[in-house]
Amino acid sequence: MRLAFRRSALLAAVSLFAMGTAVPTLAQSSGQDPQLPVQDAVPSEPAPPPPLIDKIQPQGEEPVPLIRLAPADEAQGEDGDEDEDMGIDEALEPEEEKTPPIPAIWSPVPHDAEGRSAFGQYLAGRFALRKGDSADAAVYLDRTKTLTPEQPGLNEQLFSAALLAGHIDKAARSVPDEDRVSPFLSQAGRLVVAAQAFGDGDARRANALLKAKPAEAPHRQAGIYFQVWVAAAAGDWERALAAPPTDIDPLSALLARGNRATLLEHNRKLDEAEAEWKDLVSHAVASRLFRLPYGQFLERRGRRDEALVQYQAAVTAGVADRRTYEAIARVQAKGRAPALKNFKAGAVQSLITAADQASAQDAHQVALIYLRLAQAIMPSSEMTVQIGQVMRKSGLESLARTELATVPQDDPIVYGVARYQMALSYEEDKQFEAAVGELDKAIGVAPDDRGLNYSKSALLIQMKRYQEALDLLNSPVLNTPDQGFEIYFLRGAAYSWVGEKEKAEANLWHSLQLQPNNPMILNHLGYQWVDQGTRVAEGAAMIAKAFAANPNDGNIQDSLGWAQFRMGNYNESVVNLEGAVAKEPANAEINDHLGDVYWVLGRHREAMFQWARVLSLEAEPERREAVEGKLKLEPGQALPPVLPSLSAAQ
Repeated sequence: MRLAFRRSALLAAVSLFAMGTAVPTLAQSSGQDPQLPVQDAVPSEPAPPPPLIDKIQPQGEEPVPLIRLAPADEAQGEDGDEDEDMGIDEALEPEEEKTPPIPAIWSPVPHDAEGRSAFGQYLAGRFALRKGDSADAAVYLDRTKTLTPEQPGLNEQLFSAALLAGHIDKAARSVPDEDRVSPFLSQAGRLVVAAQAFGDGDARRANALLKAKPAEAPHRQAGIYFQVWVAAAAGDWERALAAPPTDIDPLSALLARGNRATLLEHNRKLDEAEAEWKDLVSHAVASRLFRLPYGQFLERRGRRDEALVQYQAAVTAGVADRRTYEAIARVQAKGRAPALKNFKAGAVQSLITAADQASAQDAHQVALIYLRLAQAIMPSSEMTVQIGQVMRKSGLESLARTELATVPQDDPIVYGVARYQMALSYEEDKQFEAAVGELDKAIGVAPDDRGLNYSKSALLIQMKRYQEALDLLNSPVLNTPDQGFEIYFLRGAAYSWVGEKEKAEANLWHSLQLQPNNPMILNHLGYQWVDQGTRVAEGAAMIAKAFAANPNDGNIQDSLGWAQFRMGNYNESVVNLEGAVAKEPANAEINDHLGDVYWVLGRHREAMFQWARVLSLEAEPERREAVEGKLKLEPGQALPPVLPSLSAAQ
């Protein structure tokens, strides 16, 4: 069948997440403070498309996908249980028996100056927690604590809510008693108190806290990365330059050594720093993380040619990003070497690295904790955007939008990225008009951005506003000599739905020439030929090729079954159409197709069942009318003329 324009089909298959057009990506400077230049440097050779927006790295570091939060042997508590594995959801919702009853001394119940009762504020806080609204929960629970500081168990709820909401000051004042809570909360508390002190400018106190009680599992890795920068800021160079622990996983150890190399340069131990960098870039897999910072180190030493070798090695290996090409352009222009990042920036980046690792394990709310700490130390709009992205990964779409909406317009690029993320969030919640509105705001600050215009055209098609989509797809922004296969494909699909078949076929054919093995294109063009009855055998062969590449796609399997039906191969057709219905049971067109093949095979009762099912689904008026006519057939009667596909929005 034609590609169904749902998230799982269009906006996951051919949207910004799969295309190579220019997306509004934040180009990072490598100076001490994060800055986002409005225009990209021009590389000396054609650059690959910039990385898609998935995260923002304020300090210009390589994103770190990866690893475990703690080694396997640290995943057990003292009694062999798995308390350390408790997620933030469990921390936010303690078991009911852990919540003490209201004591008898609450008679009368305490009220604040505005007449609000402690119990009322507590219930409001609990309700906010259940809704996932950590910000409101933190406010209500903080008021409750002010009125009833003696209540045990309140601190851990307030601590968790405040931490996720970014109220680090409240969280630091509410660190729960380590003896009665899970290590998840107690060890996070150590990081929170230290980060609060460090952010307030008291590096010595932060260092003393972490030295006396380092963060342990499950926050040990974050503590290892963070504490060396705190120690350096406090002047404790022995601790700052100590070798990483030997009992952490190998890649985390390499990342910790990258921190050490930068701190060795701070301490003017340049030979040791270079030895670390040389060893780090020698690792086949992990070298991609270190070529950029090693090249920057070489630039600061005045060794531009050697720095260029590192950057070009990243290009050759296919791991260069926008910052690498900026570095190449800078070296070739004999520009100023990037400054060495300061201790605060290094501490923030260490928390971002830990957040990246947590997100790579789908522990997005753990990542949110680390990003909140980083934001408390060095607040920025870029960090707000990254927090919003992590909230979205946690399924907290409404809270993510609230966070992203706070990004101001003073930096057009960051503002545009925030609005783009909000559009994706609204689209995820099927609020398409709101999504288009957010894309319009993003396009307002980046009118020539291909990715934003493409994304808007895809949404317009999903909303059946085909002509508006075609106006965008045919605009000078998207209709360019170097346009990608995705744009040809989407334009071809749009033309097919407004009935301009020749233009549809021409664009789909262009798309196929650029991506000859792409299952999505093979299926769509092949189905169009089969459905129109023009090049049925060729179209069927293309669909078969698409299905071989993606046998789990119910839409493609329907196309294959329908092609076999049109060719009279009914026994093969019924097998594939039954398989397609099993994968896409709510798809009206697929159910209709299965009813047709049942009918021609003489399985009339089953055909009637499938057609009746079509009427219970979201079917376009034309299909509904055709199916109502088929339900009046008598056994032995022939099917009416085959109904072509009527709509993209299944």
